[in-house]
Amino acid sequence: MRNKKKVVWIAGIAALLIGAVVLVLVLQGGKKSDFHFETAAVDRGPVISRVTASGTLSALVTVQVGSQVSGRIKEIRVDFNSLVKKGELIAKIDPQLFEAALDQAQANFSAARGDLTGSKVKALDAERQLKRAQDLAGKNLIAQADLDAVQANSDLARAGVETAQGRVAQARAALRQTEVNLAYTDILSPINGVVILRSVDVGQTVAASLQAPTLFEIAEDLRKMQVDTSVSEADIGRLEPGMKATFTVDAYPADKFSGTIRQIRNAPQTLQNVVTYDTVIDVGNPDLKLRPGMTANVTFIVAEKENVLRVPNAALRFRPPSELIAGGKAGNGDKSRPGPGVKNGGKPAAGAEPRDRRTVWVDIQGTPQPVQIKTGITDGSLTEIVEGELKEGDKLITDASSSTGSPPGLNPFRMH
Repeated sequence: MRNKKKVVWIAGIAALLIGAVVLVLVLQGGKKSDFHFETAAVDRGPVISRVTASGTLSALVTVQVGSQVSGRIKEIRVDFNSLVKKGELIAKIDPQLFEAALDQAQANFSAARGDLTGSKVKALDAERQLKRAQDLAGKNLIAQADLDAVQANSDLARAGVETAQGRVAQARAALRQTEVNLAYTDILSPINGVVILRSVDVGQTVAASLQAPTLFEIAEDLRKMQVDTSVSEADIGRLEPGMKATFTVDAYPADKFSGTIRQIRNAPQTLQNVVTYDTVIDVGNPDLKLRPGMTANVTFIVAEKENVLRVPNAALRFRPPSELIAGGKAGNGDKSRPGPGVKNGGKPAAGAEPRDRRTVWVDIQGTPQPVQIKTGITDGSLTEIVEGELKEGDKLITDASSSTGSPPGLNPFRMH
């Protein structure tokens, strides 16, 4: 009987001990099971910092060919994609009116020269009469008034010669103008290149009274092109001439083309309150795949580093939930992982983190521990670690979810 009581007593003591152990485990570890951490490992690899923009392809030199005279198009000798040489006749305006004007100008010039000859003859005759009158006046054979009249006639004859010479000059200038206008009826190519636009047809009348109409557009060499990109003011400070760039076009989505920044223009362009700057990229086009007007999706490689320690950007944005910190489950870091600038149960101190100083949280046996790091370049998803108590393989917390169940998409523990 006594042994039986002893067994019952021992069993009761054991039950009490087991209950106490279970209670301690529940009190100490119950909170851990309330949260599930998503982690990502610290690893090594390349980090490439990029700036993206869109632009339009165009020929390096594009010339708009117009007409300086009005008239009807008589002949067109080129079409789209025609190769042309500098000085080659590409179109002709009907020259009949200009030829008639040239004939008239030549006639006026001949008449002016005839008038000049007549004026010279009159001037010579007046000069002879003046000399004769002076001889007679020296012998007192004529009155002084007669001598003065002869002198005036001589002066008028010389003035008539000058007037005739002026008319000849005017006629010569008018003749030259009509010759130039007649020459302008021949539309010549100003450069070697390819015709990319033809905006007139035979029989069409062009009017050049106010401004020269554009008849053709000629690209000098499509093997050398450029991309005009619009880079936002937030990124323009990271670019400089000589920097490499790559781009794709919708026509060849699998091909990647490359180029070099030639110029960053200072003229701002504002569209919907967004300020951008034109960045010009020189592009080689030896295969003639690229065409003027194509849209280029450009990527500028700002910085590139190989085999560096890197951390996912999601880990930089993560902060532990307030429930976890209130429950004392977010540590302040152990001796091997100091966390300067972190206070109050794992919360970063206000103003303690400069732009390149960030705090990440390491999952150590289910407990988030803060570690401060210094960051370098980023590619948008991964960031270089310059300084910090992290090593390859460490598990960084990127998200936390409660086991009690948070509505999908409304996780309060991720910083966006």
